[in-house]
Amino acid sequence: VYLFRAFPKVAALYQRRFRHILIDEYQDTNHAQYALIRELTRPVEPVHVPADTRVELDASGGIPGASLTVVGDSDQSIYAFRGADIRNIVEFERDFTGAEVVLLEQNYRSTQTILDAANAVIANNFDRTPKNLFTAVGAGEKIVGFTGYTQHDEAQFVADEIQKLHEAGTPYSQIAVFYRTNAQTRALEEIFIRAGLPYRVLGGTKFYERAEIKDLMAYLIAVANPADGLAMRRILNTPKRGIGPATETALANHADELGGTMHDALRDAAALGLGPKVTTAILDLAAMLDRAADSIGTALVPDLLTGIIEATGYLAALRASRDPQDEARAENVEELVAVTRDFQKNNPEGRLVDFLTEVALVAAADDLDDSSGTVSLMTLHTAKGLEYDAVFITGVEENLLPHQMSAAEPGGPAEERRLFYVGITRARKVLHLSLAMTRSTFGDTQVASPSRYLQEIPGELIDWRDSPGMGARSSTRSLSTGRDGFRYSASLPPAGKPKTEWANRVTASVRDNGDLTLAVGDRIRHVDFGDGTVSAVTGVGPKSIAEVQFETAGRKRLLIKIAPLEKL
Repeated sequence: VYLFRAFPKVAALYQRRFRHILIDEYQDTNHAQYALIRELTRPVEPVHVPADTRVELDASGGIPGASLTVVGDSDQSIYAFRGADIRNIVEFERDFTGAEVVLLEQNYRSTQTILDAANAVIANNFDRTPKNLFTAVGAGEKIVGFTGYTQHDEAQFVADEIQKLHEAGTPYSQIAVFYRTNAQTRALEEIFIRAGLPYRVLGGTKFYERAEIKDLMAYLIAVANPADGLAMRRILNTPKRGIGPATETALANHADELGGTMHDALRDAAALGLGPKVTTAILDLAAMLDRAADSIGTALVPDLLTGIIEATGYLAALRASRDPQDEARAENVEELVAVTRDFQKNNPEGRLVDFLTEVALVAAADDLDDSSGTVSLMTLHTAKGLEYDAVFITGVEENLLPHQMSAAEPGGPAEERRLFYVGITRARKVLHLSLAMTRSTFGDTQVASPSRYLQEIPGELIDWRDSPGMGARSSTRSLSTGRDGFRYSASLPPAGKPKTEWANRVTASVRDNGDLTLAVGDRIRHVDFGDGTVSAVTGVGPKSIAEVQFETAGRKRLLIKIAPLEKL
């Protein structure tokens, strides 16, 4: 852009070269791209044109500006964090006088019910071109809404509904689960693994494979087993302590000389003749690991983990970072703390080794596959441009959708509404919207409120359901707003505590069942779901999955290797 403005002859060269400019996804362009487009479409300055050259000249003897065609949807502008400027498309007619606007309102993907919900939501955004999507596909099924007591209830609902859809003929590859933040995948992944549902995380990595989770798990492993060289090497300079490759090699060699572990070498770092700063950092790390190891038999796992996080400054460094990705990493760290609190709640006597064993079992069982593909898990941002027969949008709660960080940003809530709109319009046939009444944040349980966007969907479009722990309610409900924010309407009973018989139904420990095999007709007893009869078994070895008809909990899929069950 600077080149074109500083050297008009260079600009004229390219303006004559590109006579027709076509741009897709115009709502995602940034200011630099906008400026480039303006330069390329300016009329070319008057030039001498040979008589035998066929070219149209304007009144000044110059060549008219290039023709410009853009395709875009202001309602799908969701990348402000990448620099996209919605004003580029909103102000298009002002910037390019005489432009003709063609509205493409017929939708060939979704049912009318889904489109009606999307239309109703996005209509609450101002400064947009009014449009109303319609389809010839038909009304289709009602949207399914679900309120769980916890995020685990929500995840179990999603897993159960996916199982029903699959049994009814929907391939796993045509089912997607959306969420606002990557940290929300943890509960979903654990329930999917236990239910034997094949899944993949699109545009990201699975929870226990994320770098920040591996870092903190390495700390815990190093505390439990100082002889684990891989874990020790991972934490040496994480976060940064000034311990480079040469120092790491010196420590490894010193461990060999001592005939001990890397941890032994850390304690004896003063003997290596390193600089005072790095020596102090190494000795501080060794002392922290020793303190944690001394309490391994008595300390609760959440206390061990939070102690490590605070002593290393791991979370503080992420929160202080200006890297947008570190915000998501911090949320993942907080979710790992929530994992340890869930573990401790369900295993009061459990200690660090028990926790590490459970995580290892879950992580090792996450590579299930199926002939009909895998369920796709992804953020709402990743979902842009994709479509599925069945879509689940989870965590439709205030502070999640819209995200709490958007409140302080200009245009933030409006962009979050567009993000929700994008998620809704990814669904072809079936749409589920779910939320939890309580959600764990950094290990603490927070009361969650339904998203303001749910109120904007006409009540007759949604069939609302509750988790078993929520108590009986009307199947169809509406939402209302008041001074205290969004809440259920006065005609609905308030959400109470979960019924005792359902409390923590989906957060029980996993179990290593070794080489246990089950056959059709076997009777089993499950810690959470009670007694049932095996109706089918698929898969081989550690990937064997049992379908069980329980007497009170209905039909469930269970990964035999880790399900907390016994054969009767």
